[in-house]
Amino acid sequence: MGCTTLLVGKDASYDGSTIVTRSEDSPSGIFTAKHFIVVKPEDQPRQYKSVITECEIDLPDNPLRYTCLPDADRSKGIWGAAGINELNVAMTATETLSTNARVQGADPLLAGTKEGKGIGEEDFVTLVLPYIRSARQGVERLGQLLETYGTYEANGIAFQDVDEIWWLETIGGHHWMARRVPDNAYVVMPNQLGIDQFDFEDAAGDQKNFMCSKDLKEWSQRYHMNLGREGETFNPRLAFGSRMDADHVYNTPRAWMMLRYFNPRTYSWDGPEAEFRPEDDDLPWCLEPETKISIEAIKWVLSSHYQGTPYDCYGKYGDPAERGKYRPIGISRQNVTAYTQIRPYLPEAIRSIQWLSFGSNPFNAIVPFYTNVNQTPAYLAEPARQVTTESFYWANRLIAAICDTHFYKTDKFVGRYQNAVVNKGHYLINQTDQRYLDKQEEDQPVQAMLEEANQAMADYVQEATNELLDKVLYVASCEMKNGYALSDN
Repeated sequence: MGCTTLLVGKDASYDGSTIVTRSEDSPSGIFTAKHFIVVKPEDQPRQYKSVITECEIDLPDNPLRYTCLPDADRSKGIWGAAGINELNVAMTATETLSTNARVQGADPLLAGTKEGKGIGEEDFVTLVLPYIRSARQGVERLGQLLETYGTYEANGIAFQDVDEIWWLETIGGHHWMARRVPDNAYVVMPNQLGIDQFDFEDAAGDQKNFMCSKDLKEWSQRYHMNLGREGETFNPRLAFGSRMDADHVYNTPRAWMMLRYFNPRTYSWDGPEAEFRPEDDDLPWCLEPETKISIEAIKWVLSSHYQGTPYDCYGKYGDPAERGKYRPIGISRQNVTAYTQIRPYLPEAIRSIQWLSFGSNPFNAIVPFYTNVNQTPAYLAEPARQVTTESFYWANRLIAAICDTHFYKTDKFVGRYQNAVVNKGHYLINQTDQRYLDKQEEDQPVQAMLEEANQAMADYVQEATNELLDKVLYVASCEMKNGYALSDN
């Protein structure tokens, strides 16, 4: 499954929040409807059984309430995607990663069947998010589950609280490593094992910035994983990752585009003298951005189709052979993109926001919702399996399919829609925050107040989305090939 992840440390973000963003993209030729729900403690299973592998796991009896983004069709499992629990701890799972034959030979991935067992993306959010009270605890819990049950796929998972973001990468069937995102940096992840340095001494000691499975260092030495020169810092990307031809058109260009956007002057990115090119294997895992990173900037880069470069799939200029050369970040088969924001300057009751966009990112808008709630608006919550404009997911799918083939005729309408929705989102969040701070809402439970704000946001975006659909449908209808200028009335 193709996905793109961006992690923003608290000192790199515009307001001191930790921000984690990931687009969940379906495999080629597949489009998966998603919906936004709250799972209450009484609805959380106590005995869990995976659909794909039938792996059975007993769960603790004290789950927390949490949000998630499951598949509308549960026939292949839950696939919770991303959420925030009632203690303001977030998780996104997963970014599919690539690995190499040495890893697979030393610790093979499980079969991913009921015979092979193991756990994977289908399961992770449900098994971990309701039971953790910090980002570090998320790493510890998932790490223990991986060592105990194993996995059938290579994945990257982010955990987030108000102070920290941790990124965990699975290595083979039972091994894993995790690195804390530097507070002043952002991280780019495009379907490749990405961590480019690791401190085994810290992982075995204070664990300030690194954690890993118990025997990872010894296992790496036993199977000759380290490809670095003697005396160099251990580079997991070299040891455990891949450098395939496919990476150079599908993965690394996305990292290059994100780094180029947030650090345009730090390095030379373009031309024959570029310090970093789209197909380079040594692109930095993290950088300190040149300016603080906003929600709108994250949305732009997660929607990118290489605007401003020769590789734009919608481009008009330059060499036609270069257009569409690389896999866009904003791709047709995006299911949902979740932006989890945990704000340190506000009381815990209103601290967490989950921004969401459904469908293909170049044509959708981001919408904020409070997560300390007991229910979500029907426009996003209903698990619509079939096409309907009463679903935010399906409305955006329709808009994207229309706009893609009429890009330059519809682009102005999409841009106005995107700006209007994010403007309204910030306004409603600011108004609701202040309402809580001014009155502390003693006469109304905080969940009810936040649900009211979420519903107002959903009502606004539903109306705005329907208006956009009407406009772009009109454009497309006027350009139908069987049209004719002579009217008969």
